[in-house]
Amino acid sequence: MATDTKRPKIDDEICVLDPLKDFLLWCDGVNLTLSNKVYISKEGTVAEYGMLAKEDIEEGHILFSIPRETLLHQGTTKVKKVLEEGKKSLESASGWVPLLLGLLYEYTCSQSHWKPYLSLWPDFKTLDQPMFWSEEERDKFLKGTGIPEAVNTDLKKLQDEYNNIVLPFMKSHPDLWDPEKHNLELYKSLVAFVMAYSFQEPVEDEDEEEEKQPNPPMMVPMADMLNHVSKHNANLEYTPECLKMVSVRHIGKGEEVFNTYGQMANWQLLHMYGFAEPFPMNSNDTADIQMSSVYKAAVQVAQNEADQRLLVDKWNMLCEMEIVGEKGVFIFGQLGSLTYNELYTTLKVLCMPVQDFEEFCENEGWEEDEEDDDEMEEALSFIRLTGLSAEWKRLLHTASALTLDSYSEDVEMDRRRLEDQGALAELGSREKRALHVRYGQKNILQRLQQLTKPAS
Repeated sequence: MATDTKRPKIDDEICVLDPLKDFLLWCDGVNLTLSNKVYISKEGTVAEYGMLAKEDIEEGHILFSIPRETLLHQGTTKVKKVLEEGKKSLESASGWVPLLLGLLYEYTCSQSHWKPYLSLWPDFKTLDQPMFWSEEERDKFLKGTGIPEAVNTDLKKLQDEYNNIVLPFMKSHPDLWDPEKHNLELYKSLVAFVMAYSFQEPVEDEDEEEEKQPNPPMMVPMADMLNHVSKHNANLEYTPECLKMVSVRHIGKGEEVFNTYGQMANWQLLHMYGFAEPFPMNSNDTADIQMSSVYKAAVQVAQNEADQRLLVDKWNMLCEMEIVGEKGVFIFGQLGSLTYNELYTTLKVLCMPVQDFEEFCENEGWEEDEEDDDEMEEALSFIRLTGLSAEWKRLLHTASALTLDSYSEDVEMDRRRLEDQGALAELGSREKRALHVRYGQKNILQRLQQLTKPAS
């Protein structure tokens, strides 16, 4: 589609800091084309750098395009040959090690081709994911959200990855890496940088039966300047020659241009990117209920030892079928259950009379005429929950109550904080972001609890 584009330059009317000026001049040299209808600034944006519209922009307008050779990844870094030769020894669960080693080198190399780009983050102090919070802050502000557990897992994995894979590889190439300079602290910062700013090109689904590995992450200069909202107005498109950011609707003059990082709940945004959308703006927000909480709810209604033994058998059967797991969760969105298949099966089995369960075990699963996905999704949507059986509603009601109890503060206290603009303004940035995450989850859980409330 035709569009008015030009190489980025500094407009006299726009005041920019030197790092941004250097970056835009670098963009000019690498043939990154920026539309004359937008500009980059720290003023008037929701966070740090952002892209703003100088004038009205129509749908389908190319906001910028970047040649593939300008992307920063293990195949374009100066140490790509060494990384390719050591590919086997750099395999990890994350799949990020080659990119991170490339970033360790490029970030500290004064002659790096990407220096003007990487200089936009001189010390990574703007990164504020919960992995940089103290453990006390995570426990105080984020208890019950699932983030503290995710962060603890991240920190252990990145430390193991650095000590067992990265460090030995660097020591075998002392001419390129220095463990004193390329230490664990810098590695942690670069992990957070990749979490917050990298992109992964979608895998083309040519053969649905063949399970394909995701593409490795890559850094995309200019694309990472755009902030995220769930109701975005631009989208990144991939072509063989370049990547293009294209407007997906009309953007008014002075409006910020927003990309999308995907359909992400607030807890995911805070965990990975260090921010959260203010409640109730995030239409993709979700809340989790531990699968074990549904089991605990069933235990509460078991009337005798025979019921309890039967319940254990039912749960073991669900585990064997891989419907539930020790650390598994049932996910609820704004409209109802997002894991409706697993939840429907769990509720049905846990509430089965003993004879039906014995038949179920003999058949090793459902009969062919059982409910299809559409029926299960509809049954567990919020508009249909009141029509569930009393037994099913009791389990959901109790499980949601158990989940709400896992937070450090109750839902009413968080609601009062959000409604009191004066008190909200006095909160620190971390506590405010955590509040939006907590309350978004609690709001969904409270709705689930209300819809499944037993008849009085």
